Order: sequence, then C-alpha cells, then structure tokens
Amino acid sequence: MADWGPVVVAAVLFVLLSPGLLFQIPAKERLVEFGNMSTSGLSILVHAVIYIALLAIFLILLGVHIYTDSDNKSD
Repeated sequence: MADWGPVVVAAVLFVLLSPGLLFQIPAKERLVEFGNMSTSGLSILVHAVIYIALLAIFLILLGVHIYTDSDNKSD
C-alpha cells in the first residue's frame, strides 16, 4: 500500500497558496489583495512560511493519510 496523503496535501497547498492566485500577502498597495495575479519577493517568502506551517499541521499534527492498494488481484 502506498501512502499518497503527503503528496496530495502538498500539491493542493502549493496550488492554493501560490502568491497572487487566490490572495497575496503583503500586496503592493494593501496588506491583502485577492486575485491580482502578481507577486513580489516578500510575498513569496510569506507564502512559503504559510505553506510550510500548514503542511506541518496537516502531515504531522493531523496525520493525513491516503492509502492505495497496489495489488491488482481479481478474486
């Protein structure tokens, strides 16, 4: 059995926390902007810290696991 939990959680968080896709912290003119599709070095750093913190929460504290059966035997 393969554990796909960490892979799925990391991929979803990576997409959702891409700076400028859903939100950007800090933005150019305000603290938070939504859906502006632009980024800066500081916002990349902030989003990376948020990504690592949420990844640790989901994988270590909550223990998210998604198991798949690698045996393709038909009975």
